[in-house]
Amino acid sequence: MIEKIDPWVRGKKILLLGFGREGKSTWEVLRRLGTFQSVDIADQSAPGELPEGIGKWISGPDYQSCLNDYDVVFKSPGVVLEKPVQDYSCQILSQTEVFFRCFRDQIIGITGTKGKSTITTLLYHLLKHAGYDTVLAGNIGIPVFDLMEEIVPETKIVCELSCHQLEYMTVSPHIGILVNIHEEHLDHYGTMEKYVEAKHHIFKNQRPDDILICNVQCLPEEGTCPSGLIRAGMDGSGKELDVVQEQDGTWVHFRGKSFCIPTDEIKLLGQHNYFDIGVAYGVCSILGMDDQVFARGLKTYEPLPHRLQYIGEREGVKYYDDSISTICTTTIQALKTLTDADTVLIGGMDRGIDYGELIQFLSGCPVPHIVLMEATGRRIYEEIGRDYPEFAGRDRLILADHLEEAVRAARSVTRPGHSCVLSPAAASYGIFRNFEERGEAFSRYVFE
Repeated sequence: MIEKIDPWVRGKKILLLGFGREGKSTWEVLRRLGTFQSVDIADQSAPGELPEGIGKWISGPDYQSCLNDYDVVFKSPGVVLEKPVQDYSCQILSQTEVFFRCFRDQIIGITGTKGKSTITTLLYHLLKHAGYDTVLAGNIGIPVFDLMEEIVPETKIVCELSCHQLEYMTVSPHIGILVNIHEEHLDHYGTMEKYVEAKHHIFKNQRPDDILICNVQCLPEEGTCPSGLIRAGMDGSGKELDVVQEQDGTWVHFRGKSFCIPTDEIKLLGQHNYFDIGVAYGVCSILGMDDQVFARGLKTYEPLPHRLQYIGEREGVKYYDDSISTICTTTIQALKTLTDADTVLIGGMDRGIDYGELIQFLSGCPVPHIVLMEATGRRIYEEIGRDYPEFAGRDRLILADHLEEAVRAARSVTRPGHSCVLSPAAASYGIFRNFEERGEAFSRYVFE
């Protein structure tokens, strides 16, 4: 199947812009094809050992100045172009772009600010459990080129897509899912409009016979979605797909069908996860999956770590790791789900997002102990003191410099029989490598 990418590389001078996981994956496929004229690497970091077959490694502050010396540039998602893409004379591609051009009709693409990894892994698990030939790829940590040899015409490709992967895309998946859009990545995009535009590439290049399942919270403007739009919501807001809390349970209603989520038999917690289940149910119904098969798969799904994950009990207190939370909405969802929460840990790197929504929620939330840490924790504390004189229960606020100190404070105040949750509403960068490392540190500090 790797021969499918030959038209883009045969006889071309190629530059790999970024040589991390995806850049190395691209080189492996190019090396095996062997139809290029030459391949070089440009990466901001200093050169490592030059792979056999690579011409040269360009690094340093001006590493992007050479792009127009090449026919084709394969850009890694983490690399930010220094100029608008149309200002380059070279063809700028990505693994995702080429892969989608080859297999778009088989792809279910998922994007959103939060929840995309849960829907992606849940869909993959459900399809695999039901016997479908399916692969998992994309932003979940699996470069799409690594899977090319596994794909046959019947394969369903479940692909998580970040805003960086979508930013320059000119092709969209057959089934697109837009989970939600919240304020995020403004340090990269500068404006919310540019961030939203990147996310909208999930559907911008769809065709009339394609499908977009979109949260009603972030519907495209009238006339901008070329495909069949399925509006998904909760408690009556979803026109075609709705997840509703009723007296006898939580139900998904879709195209005349109704499915009761077996909430007592699954490990996913909270209304936001029930929405994700509803979206997965819509896709599986479109693909013809029986409700009983769907239910069996749902009951065997293991949630991803660091997403409101129960990590254990100590001295009568239940601890939950929600380190994936980097925005206000996810922390609010966590506290709405954990109704016995006695302590919440909030704070991290300050990216300048507005914390007004979270402050207002915390004022009316009964959680007795709010531990505020790192730069955003201090900013929230100061903003409450300066701008929110009506904030209820200021004595609930506890300042801590770092996570370790925050955990010590939480352990000293959280009452047995209740829960303590790390749900930072802030990024981890500059403090930890990523949210996974932050979650692991939280667990270590709790149980050491």
